[in-house]
Amino acid sequence: MKQQNYLDNLVGVFGHPVAENPGVVIQEAAFADLGLERWHFLTIDVGPDDLGDAIKGLKAFKMRGINCTIPHKIEVLKFLDAVAPSARIIGAVNTIVNDGGKLTGHNTDGQGFMIALQGAGVDPKGKKVVVLGAGGASRAICVELALAGAAKLTVVNVPRDQALADGLMRTLRENTRVEALYVPWEGKLTVPAGTDILVNATSIGLYPNVNDKPNIDYDSIGKGTYVQDVIPNPAFTPFLREADQRGLRWQSGLQMLINQAALNIVMWTGKQPNKEVMRQALEKALA
Repeated sequence: MKQQNYLDNLVGVFGHPVAENPGVVIQEAAFADLGLERWHFLTIDVGPDDLGDAIKGLKAFKMRGINCTIPHKIEVLKFLDAVAPSARIIGAVNTIVNDGGKLTGHNTDGQGFMIALQGAGVDPKGKKVVVLGAGGASRAICVELALAGAAKLTVVNVPRDQALADGLMRTLRENTRVEALYVPWEGKLTVPAGTDILVNATSIGLYPNVNDKPNIDYDSIGKGTYVQDVIPNPAFTPFLREADQRGLRWQSGLQMLINQAALNIVMWTGKQPNKEVMRQALEKALA
C-alpha cells in the first residue's frame, strides 16, 4: 500500500521590510530540482515588536528553519536555544535551524560573501578593506574578512548607530588580529587611499529605493579597488553603476545571496543544491 504523507516542510524568512526579498525564488527552484515536493519557503513580514511572537509561531508550526534579515539579525539572538561559535563571534544570526524544538542560530552571510569573493578571484589576505555599515551583514562580513587575514578593516557608519559600530570594533579587536578602525559617516565620504576592497553592507539602494546610493566621493575610489555590494535586488545598483563607469571590478549581491541560500538548504535538508539552477531562477525573476 502506498504510504501517504502530505505534511509540509516549512522554511522561510523573517524581515521588515521583506516583500522585495527574492529568497523564495532561489529556494523553491532548488527544492523542485532536488525533488523536495513538499518543501516550501515563506516570505513573512515581521515587525520589530513582533519577533518574539514570530519565533513562537515558528516552533508551533514546526518549521524546519528560518532566515532572519533586516532588522532581526541581532535581536533574534535572545530567542534562541543555542548559537553556533562563528555566529556568536559575529554577534548576528541570519539562519535558524529547528531541531525538534531546539533553535540554533547560524550565520551564513559572511560565508556566502567569502565564497563570492573567491569566485571573483579576490583574496582578502593582507588587503585594506573599507566596509560601509555596521549592522548584521557588516558584522558577518568583517569577521570573516578578519579571520581570512585582511590587514586593515575600516568600518564607516552613521553616528546615530554608534553603539553598533562600537560593538563591531570590540568584536574585531577581541577575536581577531586585524587592524580595525571606525570612521563616523558624516557628509560625503572620501574613500581612503590604498583601499583594496570596498563593500557596501548597508541597505542603501535596496528595492524600492533603487535610485539611492551611498554618499561617497566615487572619484576617490582607487583604480585598483574591487567593489562589492551585498544588495541582490536590484542586482545592478547605482553604487555598482558608479564603479562600472570607472572601469572598476565589481560584483553584485546576487552571488552572495545564492551562496548563502545554498548553505541554508544544506542545513535544513541535508542535500546539496544546484547553484546554477538557483542562479537561473533568480535572474529570470529579476529580469
